[in-house]
Formats: sequence, C-alpha cells, structure tokens
Amino acid sequence: MELKELPACPVETTLKLIGEKWKVLIIRDLLNGTKRFGELKKSCSGISQKVLTSNLRSMEEDGLVKREVFAQVPPRVEYTLTDVGYSLAPVLNSMASWGTDYKIFLKLLAKRS
Repeated sequence: MELKELPACPVETTLKLIGEKWKVLIIRDLLNGTKRFGELKKSCSGISQKVLTSNLRSMEEDGLVKREVFAQVPPRVEYTLTDVGYSLAPVLNSMASWGTDYKIFLKLLAKRS
C-alpha cells in the first residue's frame, strides 16, 4: 500500500489494514509464531479457504505478513508476521483486555437484573 492511498486519519488507516474480522484473528494466531496455511484455517474456524487466501495475500501486500514457500513434495507454505505485523501486538492486547472487561461488565449487569 502506498502512502497516497492511506486515509488522513490514523484510526482509519489502522482499520483499513486490519479492519476485517479475519485479519485480526490471523494476526492473533501469528503473534504466537509461524503457521502453515492449514493451521491458520483450523484456528480461524468458519473461514473459507478462499477468504483466508485473499486475506493473507492482502496482508502480504500491506507488509504485515511474510509468505515462505518451501520447494518440496507436497509443497509447504508458511506465514510469519513481519516486524510491522508484530507491532500490532499492543493493539490486539488492548482489544483482548477490553473484551475481557466488557464480559465482566455484562456479568455484573446481569446480576443486578
């Protein structure tokens, strides 16, 4: 992605790069290390092969993910976050923390009812 294609608002820029549901989950899984396509498909339950492929290609073009192909039979492809991809860890950690707090809030709200 080129600078001229990015929105002026930094929040909008972040959403443009990772705003799709599956991209955040792919990053979540790759934060734990390199994964093969099948491992990502399994961990992102409900994602189709086509959507996973499309998201990984887009993330590779945006510099978030590195794809490595191993010339063997059968071929093996592995995906790893780039340094830019790893820099999203605090964003995902904040999302996880907020999600946990929200669940606690809902439980407390339910007890009051």
